Amino acid sequence: MQRYDAIVIGGGLVGSAIAYGLVRARLRVALLDEGDVAFRASRGNFGLVWVQSKGDGAPHYQRWTRHSADQWPTLAAELEAETGIPLGHERPGGLHLCLGEGELEARHALMERMRAQSGNFGFDYRMVDRRELVDMLPGLGPAVSGASWTPYDGHANPLNLLHALHKGFVENGGRYFPDNTVTEAIAAPGDFRIRLAGGEIGAPKVVLAAGLGNADLARHFGLAAPVKPLKGQILVTERARHVLPMPITTIRQTVEGSIMLGDSQEDAGFDTTQRPAVMQTIARRAVLTFPWLRDLQIVRAWAALRVMPPDGLPIYDQSERFSGAFTANCHSGVTLAGAHANLFAPMVAEGTLDPALERFSAKRFDVSAAA
Repeated sequence: MQRYDAIVIGGGLVGSAIAYGLVRARLRVALLDEGDVAFRASRGNFGLVWVQSKGDGAPHYQRWTRHSADQWPTLAAELEAETGIPLGHERPGGLHLCLGEGELEARHALMERMRAQSGNFGFDYRMVDRRELVDMLPGLGPAVSGASWTPYDGHANPLNLLHALHKGFVENGGRYFPDNTVTEAIAAPGDFRIRLAGGEIGAPKVVLAAGLGNADLARHFGLAAPVKPLKGQILVTERARHVLPMPITTIRQTVEGSIMLGDSQEDAGFDTTQRPAVMQTIARRAVLTFPWLRDLQIVRAWAALRVMPPDGLPIYDQSERFSGAFTANCHSGVTLAGAHANLFAPMVAEGTLDPALERFSAKRFDVSAAA
């Protein structure tokens, strides 16, 4: 049996970021990746490194997201230097555009509520009126009444991020097991054995980061991961000259020039088929925002499944029954990559999660315990 210091189950953005952080901490790490047969949210990600609308009613989530966005420049620079893969990370701030006065008033109320909830941590935002937006965004449609802006937001290339994390992991001595599904798991405190098609591996630490697969895996390690799929669809246009100076919640222009349009939220189980009606809704709002988009061809479109906890917030836990077992679950694999590599992974390496993450525990869904 091959022995490692840690095993990470799940080779998507969450698992790869944690595995990369662990090898940088000089641990011998095995990364198990089911491959593209999995419901991999990573391959369908919109690519935002987004802060401004996350954490209403949950300021701890706002802080964690902000910390991650702050870690992104360092992570991107390290990965690009090590792997030569450009991540296309930019952090010019981000806009959320509002169609009509009703949306604008609701957005202002949300941003002010989040500012009040942030306490001493602070939350900088600015409401931008239509007159200023017209100067910022060429060809803005008349339906846009205003926007919110924060300096924290940015975007990156999610596929290049995944590629760079895998390459950086291997180049730092990690062992990558592609196309491997866990067939059996044996758990004991500080001793975990994972059976694969080609044999068995063991380690004193294991991290469950298998996305929707965690829902079933977690119970074998004394953990809980009540996650469910939430479908989203994305449209991508042909390449155009660069006109958008920053990402927008549902529209972003890539480094290459194509424009990505989103998003949608559909409770459709594990169905990943595309629905024309949803695509039409996405396109209609995009054209109301920028009428010139109607002249661009849609060249790609897809649907993918988010990993969604019941309240939309991440789940981080360490097993009380089997010390050394951890789990990480979230729908923001790009945004939280900085935190997972630079903050969460060092906690795993030390053997215990920071008390600041206790509020992200799945115990919050245990009604009897909460009572």
